[in-house]
Amino acid sequence: MRSVQVSVVAVGRPGRLLEPPIAEYERRAARYWKLHVETVKAETASRNRPVKEVLRAEADRLRAAAPDGQELVALTRRGRAWSSEELAGYLQDLALRGMAGATFIVGGAGGIADELLEECRHRLSLSAMTMPHDLARLVLAEQLYRAGTILRGEPYHKG
Repeated sequence: MRSVQVSVVAVGRPGRLLEPPIAEYERRAARYWKLHVETVKAETASRNRPVKEVLRAEADRLRAAAPDGQELVALTRRGRAWSSEELAGYLQDLALRGMAGATFIVGGAGGIADELLEECRHRLSLSAMTMPHDLARLVLAEQLYRAGTILRGEPYHKG
């Protein structure tokens, strides 16, 4: 299991409220995965700069930050919900198939550009509700930690 690289590429640094718990769960998840986390600069929409242009610029940065050879998984409310066990199974399957790993993409305030969504092998929904991208990062980090405990049969996951 340790040979699978799990990357998280996100737009913007977490705010000070959620930064400590995100860092804690990323630290815990790194016990189970070769975890790589990278943030890219957020863009701002304005009257002179439409949202589509902002999303395109962020998508270019996200693409550039994603490690080569990894499957791309976009976090989007338009995606399919996975259970914790399904996430664990997905990561285990990557290891069994000898894949390089997975890159989870967390968009900014405007989401993820459609062009980048099309490039992703999976679209993962953490909730049918819209949530701030910092909260999505926290949920993802906790679920990556949980997936590791599931695969090792550790008592954290109550199922």
